[in-house]
Amino acid sequence: MQGKVEISGVNTAKLRTLSNDEMMALIDRAQSGDEEARRKLVEGNLKLVLSVIQRFMGRGENPDDLFQVGCIGLLKAIANFDTSKQVRFSTYGVPMIAGELRRYLRDYSPIRVSRSVRDTAYRVLQCKQELLEKNGREPTMEEIAKAMDVPLEEVVGAMDAIATPVSLYEPVYSDGGDPLTVMDQVRDTKNTDERWLDSIALRQAMHRLTDREKRILALRFYDGRTQMEVAGSIGISQAQVSRLEKNALNTIRKAISVS
Repeated sequence: MQGKVEISGVNTAKLRTLSNDEMMALIDRAQSGDEEARRKLVEGNLKLVLSVIQRFMGRGENPDDLFQVGCIGLLKAIANFDTSKQVRFSTYGVPMIAGELRRYLRDYSPIRVSRSVRDTAYRVLQCKQELLEKNGREPTMEEIAKAMDVPLEEVVGAMDAIATPVSLYEPVYSDGGDPLTVMDQVRDTKNTDERWLDSIALRQAMHRLTDREKRILALRFYDGRTQMEVAGSIGISQAQVSRLEKNALNTIRKAISVS
């Protein structure tokens, strides 16, 4: 997205912005049916759309598609904005655009959420907005659950279900070099490809040992017995145990080094 000059046929380098007074006058005209005013409002707020869709990049979606969906959210914001409120249009427009993008990503996501869970999530969002307007602050999940008279787990589960999945390759930090991605923060450092391959090589090497060699290694390194104790257990001399153990370990080393 960065450095992109044209998106959906729009030259982003030439986008203009509107002053707040221009915005209010145009919104009144647009809501009265003036299509020219509506067109100017859209053109004057495309930078706002671009700034919002930046948050939704990195999920494998086409930037042009996100831009068009963001414009739909912008049109809805223009149609529903109340100019009598002492609020800047961007304060109202950004959540509307982001909400439209979230709905798009949710509805077209390969992960499907049941209708009942979606309905609960919609009611949670509506209740959240009502509490925000009433109290002038973001409500907690506990407050929402209490207001809706539903279990807290149901509220949290519904919101988690409609949350937009985050790509494992989404950058979370960059200092000018290779960016740090989500995968770098959550990846399993124990079960790596190298360890997995070593494990396969070890299993293959063990298949090359005789049953007696396998038993000696098990008694020595799994049960922790001495060579003398192993000799007494399987009825051979300590020297034979030492020789068989050494041969078995050499067989394993050679097999792993070749692989």
